[in-house]
Amino acid sequence: MRFRTFLRHLREGSKNIIRNGWMTIASIGAVTTTLILVGVFLALVLNLNEIANNIEDDVQINTMIDLTATEEQIIALGDQIEQVEGIDSVSFSSNDDELQKLIESMGEEGESWQLFEQDNPLNHVYVVTAAEPEDTERIADEIEQFDSVDKVEFGQDVVEQLFEFNNYARVVGLVLIIALVFTAIFLISNTIKITIMARSSEINIQKLVGATNGFIRWPFFIEGLLLGVLGSIIPIAVILGGYYYLYTNFSDQISFSFVEILPFSPFAWQLSLMILVIGALIGIWGSVMSVRKFLKV
Repeated sequence: MRFRTFLRHLREGSKNIIRNGWMTIASIGAVTTTLILVGVFLALVLNLNEIANNIEDDVQINTMIDLTATEEQIIALGDQIEQVEGIDSVSFSSNDDELQKLIESMGEEGESWQLFEQDNPLNHVYVVTAAEPEDTERIADEIEQFDSVDKVEFGQDVVEQLFEFNNYARVVGLVLIIALVFTAIFLISNTIKITIMARSSEINIQKLVGATNGFIRWPFFIEGLLLGVLGSIIPIAVILGGYYYLYTNFSDQISFSFVEILPFSPFAWQLSLMILVIGALIGIWGSVMSVRKFLKV
């Protein structure tokens, strides 16, 4: 395509935006409403996914070392554990460290456990984390077979249910986002189709005088692109303002370590770019699909 021809298409597409008046406003309104829903749901799903990842990353395998194990056997066990495939980190926690954690976790009631500081009944522990949370059970089963291991704890039932719930949540979130996008395409396509129907005679005349489908389609292509971009402005402003307010006012009030709101930057800007791209693609697709039936003369 020649540059001059492209400028002509760009000019015609821009003129159509102004020329259609209320129908342009209706199209932009449809894009705006839908993208606000898509943007809010995207922000929610991505943050829930981050929380799910944090929960999974916090899953630890506590390897209780046999009380009768010697120092050499404890070191050898640590070397064995480090050789297991799929392990991200291994750290040693002495029985004194474990007792101190227990005392701190129980608050005032934990003071009674200070009596055991001289004769500590707790095990030394190797704390193991898996590189991939899904490998936790396999790694735990393998470590449990080693010598000098008393028992292995990782909350098997809870972990299995957690991973299953997270997988379902991710699938449901993805399906709902796709459904929203296709709903947006349907709504915008129908709205744009109304504007194109008013110009069906113009399209027919262009076809009769020899204009190619591509020549006719390009102005509508650009018009759809502009409608999508213009319809993205308000959703982007709403997302940026709303997310900034939530992040600055609520992120510090969350008391759970695994519940973290994604940082405003770069997440909000990345989300805004996603909304802009989705809006542009929806506008283009809606225009292309709407004008196609009118090209069959």
